[in-house]
Amino acid sequence: MAIRTPYRSLRGISAVAALLAIGAVGCSDVSDAVGSAKDSAKKVARQRSVFSLDIGDCYNPNGKAEGAAYAVEIVPCDEAHEGQVVGEFAIDKGKEFPGDDGVSTIADNRCPVEAQKYAPDTWALPKGVALFYYTPTKESWATGDRAVSCTYTAEKGTFSGSLDTAKSLKPEQTTYLKGSNAVYEALWANQPEKDTVEDDLAGYKAQAKAVAAALDAHVKGLDGIEGTEVGKLRATLTKAARNWKKAANAADADAFYIAYDPAFTDIDPNKSVAARKELGLATTVPADEAEVWAG
Repeated sequence: MAIRTPYRSLRGISAVAALLAIGAVGCSDVSDAVGSAKDSAKKVARQRSVFSLDIGDCYNPNGKAEGAAYAVEIVPCDEAHEGQVVGEFAIDKGKEFPGDDGVSTIADNRCPVEAQKYAPDTWALPKGVALFYYTPTKESWATGDRAVSCTYTAEKGTFSGSLDTAKSLKPEQTTYLKGSNAVYEALWANQPEKDTVEDDLAGYKAQAKAVAAALDAHVKGLDGIEGTEVGKLRATLTKAARNWKKAANAADADAFYIAYDPAFTDIDPNKSVAARKELGLATTVPADEAEVWAG
């Protein structure tokens, strides 16, 4: 009888991902061999099962994972590394294995929420870092594995330092980020299935309603924060909320578009840069967000 070792699968948000392989070091003389042996011994000592990852762990994968992993190399966060665990949660233990797609859908929805508790300001993330997750496979599920480990992982190269910023934020920074993150989460999490408003007016109106509600909460949070630029942003977002509400109540596609165009323009991330600077937050718009509003 063959005994199979359970493993867990590594995926990127909405996509299967392979981590970068760690290259072997060639040895040309005795000193190189000794150095390589020491490095190998250190790496072996740092090995940890993917079933026992903790929030805050910085790590390097072992070779090319190709979607599956048994163990990773845990390293100090001040050393160069490829990933850090920034959130975790358990899938409902009462469920049968949801399938790879089902597990991915659950992680797609939960990991952004869990990651924001640890690293609320996505603008402050190192360049090239994206959200990935380790999830149970059919094999590991059968052994009782229900955990999902959410990680920020460098798509190329490495980064240094911990991404744990939540504890160092001031109350006004936390309030701003909570409201801002909720607005964009409402926008992306409620994307209609159809490409055009004419084909799914109800879906687009539901999205507009969710964004309007998030904006109302964000504006309310900004009411308690002083600052000239924050005040300007509050006024812009108040106007945006009105237009999202008009879109949510549109009688037809034409009325929706009339309200939607200014509503979408007024939540352009570029319009929040000055307020972010005033609050002492990161001010470089992430490339993927900049591309959406530039389009």
